[in-house]
Amino acid sequence: MKKYVLLFSDFGIDDMVAIIYALFDEEIEIIGVVADYGNVSKEDAVRNAAYLQQLTGITDIPVFGGADLPLTGESPEYFPEVHGLEGLGPIIPEDIPLPSFENFYEINTLIEKYKNQVIIVNVGRLSSLATAFILYPELMKSVKEFYIMGGAFQSPGNITPIAEANFYGDPYAANIIINKSPKPVFIIPLDVTSGAIITPEMVNQLDQHYQKTQSKIGLLVKPMVDYYYEFYKKRDPQISGSPLHDLLTLWAVSSKSIIQYEEVPVKVVVNTGPSFGQSIGDFRRTVEKEDYQRHNVARNFDYQQFIKNFFETMKNSSGETS
Repeated sequence: MKKYVLLFSDFGIDDMVAIIYALFDEEIEIIGVVADYGNVSKEDAVRNAAYLQQLTGITDIPVFGGADLPLTGESPEYFPEVHGLEGLGPIIPEDIPLPSFENFYEINTLIEKYKNQVIIVNVGRLSSLATAFILYPELMKSVKEFYIMGGAFQSPGNITPIAEANFYGDPYAANIIINKSPKPVFIIPLDVTSGAIITPEMVNQLDQHYQKTQSKIGLLVKPMVDYYYEFYKKRDPQISGSPLHDLLTLWAVSSKSIIQYEEVPVKVVVNTGPSFGQSIGDFRRTVEKEDYQRHNVARNFDYQQFIKNFFETMKNSSGETS
């Protein structure tokens, strides 16, 4: 059965690998993309979406302009040392016309079209999705499922000792979704996405395949992921490869995924100070728990199945039209 995905993305390296995976996957159908600030500016995110359209020839997937900045009102911080100047590692898209995407309201039409079928997957900051919860609460009730990459519940953060980037970048937005979602959200936190390691050997094996098939979109993978790995290797010399956080989150949507969840009360800290952006889950083995909204927090996943599906899908060029 098709999985109809509306993807909210800030178009960094792991976002792009996740999108490529989805385009090659026969089960997942991306029906629209919201391009957000986050890893890069909204302008660069929109440009990367246009670049992907140009490269693949796939122009019938609508792109919506998302948020420019978080609900905190602070200027966003970008991460060129992690994702490159424009989010694609060493790749700099050139001569890409930049259309104006002041069209966020058009997600209404798309969600209505796929009513009770659409799955929203958010792999970047949560500002745009929170805005949809504020503006269109009744419409959000017709979304089949919500998956978000974010939080660090029982592992260190990657921005502060306790906060993960997507929640830290806009904890107000994260808290709106956590508190107002009409159904439990599937949260794929840093705790498990840090284990979604793709080694340089795996990347080289894929690149050999793309060199033989001359897959334009596939040939993006190695330069991007190599750049990503260089950052992680400098930060943690013991790491064996690149953790593709957003890829794991999109894979979680697939019927082939094997992920263990625990439904627990969840809260995001919005108070300024050392705990800003912290995600809290009440995992205590007690009858009484905190009176927070309950959500499905991923605790573990089948790495071997993930790698098997990753290779099978990434070597399937049927999703490519070039």
